[in-house]
Parts: sequence; C-alpha cells; structure tokens
Amino acid sequence: MRKEDCFYLGKIVKKYGFKGEVLAKLDTDEPELYKNLESVFIALGNDLVPFFIEKSSLHKSQLLRMRLEDVNTEAEAESILRSELYLPLEFLPKLSGDQFYFHEIIGFKMKDVAYGDVGVITAVNDSTAQALFEVDHDGKQVLIPLNDEFIEKVDRDKKEIVMKTPEGLIELYL
Repeated sequence: MRKEDCFYLGKIVKKYGFKGEVLAKLDTDEPELYKNLESVFIALGNDLVPFFIEKSSLHKSQLLRMRLEDVNTEAEAESILRSELYLPLEFLPKLSGDQFYFHEIIGFKMKDVAYGDVGVITAVNDSTAQALFEVDHDGKQVLIPLNDEFIEKVDRDKKEIVMKTPEGLIELYL
C-alpha cells in the first residue's frame, strides 16, 4: 500500500502495560468511528506495514488503545512507538455539501464570484495558523485563505470551488 492511497489516521504515542498494547492519538473529531478497525497500516521507515488489530477501545476519549497481532512485549511496542498510522482512502466517511477533504479537491478549478477563473488548486497548506489554498494561475501561485465564509459552493461534479474572496486579494498575486 502506498501513502498516496491512504490518509493519516494518527500516531502511536505511548505503550500501555507490559503486554505490547499501545495508545494512538487519532487525528479526527470523531474517534469513535475508528474504534472497531480490523487492521491499520503503520509507517515503518519508508514502508506501510499492515497490522491486524486483536482488540481496541477508546481510552480517555481521544486515544485508541490497541492490541496488535505480533506485538506481544514491551520491547515490540517500543519498536513502533511514535510511528504514524494510516488507512486506505476508502475508509474515510463520505462528505457532502460544502465539506471536503484536502486531498479530494486537488486539481479542482477555483473561481471567484467577482474575479472569475482563478486557476487550479495544486495543494492545501495547513502548516500555517490559517490553512491556505495554493492555486496555480498561469504559472503564478495564488494563496487564498481556507475560510468557510469565503466558500460559496463546492461542485464535485464540475470539480470546482466557487469563492467570494475579499476585494483585491487575488490581484495582489497577479
């Protein structure tokens, strides 16, 4: 399985007990959706390695306590500590309306109600305090804040997002 075909679920943050159980911090607002998984992919080096889950439960609401097959000792649990967890993209709950996953809208056209065609979304930068759409406009990068108030419509069929950005924002880049 390739990382490109998966989504980041969380990270193993602690050992739990002495029999190889681990606690994972999930990157989700709804951890209960993932408490009955059969398996998970763990990033070990450059590979995603599948691990079957023998038993799991929510621990203190945000953490997933897991007993993984073939992880039976404290030392084996230590060897996967701080590893990232992934699941195939098809495990993501479907979103509708103007909700979207960042990976889903890459390649969508962006239009602005006042400006018109802005360009194609090449990435979403969420490493800043405010997530930003990175849009390619004829070779120039345009950064637009990902703000619910700016989004007028997400059209999955046409693969486009219609925005209402503050006056002059797009022109700053062009």
